[in-house]
Amino acid sequence: MPQRGGVDRTRSGVLAAVAAFSLWGILPIFWKLLSFLPSSTIVAQRTAWSLLLLLAVLRGRKEIGHLVAALKSPKVFGWHLLSGCLLASNWLLYVWATLNGRIIEAALGYYLNPFFNMLFGALWFGDKNSPWQLAAIALALAGVALQVPAIGHFPWVALTLAFTFSCYAVVRKQAPLGSLVGLAAETSLLAPFALAWLLASSSSVSTAFGGSWAHACLVIGTGLATALPLLLFGHATRTLRLTTLGILQFIGPTLQFFIGWKLYGEPMTGTRLLSFALIWLAIGVYAVDANSRKAPLAA
Repeated sequence: MPQRGGVDRTRSGVLAAVAAFSLWGILPIFWKLLSFLPSSTIVAQRTAWSLLLLLAVLRGRKEIGHLVAALKSPKVFGWHLLSGCLLASNWLLYVWATLNGRIIEAALGYYLNPFFNMLFGALWFGDKNSPWQLAAIALALAGVALQVPAIGHFPWVALTLAFTFSCYAVVRKQAPLGSLVGLAAETSLLAPFALAWLLASSSSVSTAFGGSWAHACLVIGTGLATALPLLLFGHATRTLRLTTLGILQFIGPTLQFFIGWKLYGEPMTGTRLLSFALIWLAIGVYAVDANSRKAPLAA
């Protein structure tokens, strides 16, 4: 019977991870629906509504007191303000890229994220990369190099997204709070800036919500679009090895890639496709090495 319970728990973790990464993968469609607002306003709304939803979840779990007490500590305050700023900058660039026809380049950034994590783990935490991991990193970097002739400019969007999210992971590794309370702390600290931006940039409540009930519903939905995949991801992290999560996370950028290419018609040249082929080969090497070693990897 315990064995059956373990199987069910693992299955629920896999389903939660697949759901979370799939939701993150189709988010470009949602952000495109919000194109009546500038990207900075979308991120400000996302921060405010995410905080409200997270506070509701924390209240249901009777953890709001824990959040308030934790934020009184200068150490907690400082670490989570830094992680919040990194998260907000990543959100802002991602939404901007989506609204400006760079979904495929954004997908490249999230493909690169695990490889940046491996590099940062070696730099800051003394992690040892295996020869196969080093080969995967080299293939990924070769794919990035091909992006320059493929798209005609330095892929700064992809590299900045990968860099900021990997830095966020490094800071969160040092920050004292867990995933849910930590995210609530980050959004709590960012909320005053978000509200100040909304007040300064919107001439009325109507303009802040897009001027119609349909637009208002989309704006309010930014909180659910942010919190739901995070809650699913939180369940997955408690039931699955990080190695498994590291492999499943490629669902997100793969969906983004095809959405940008097939749904929104972003250009796909032969050189650009070759660049992504090298990235996919790097992912294959990463996955085989992860499974063969059976050891937790940074996701």
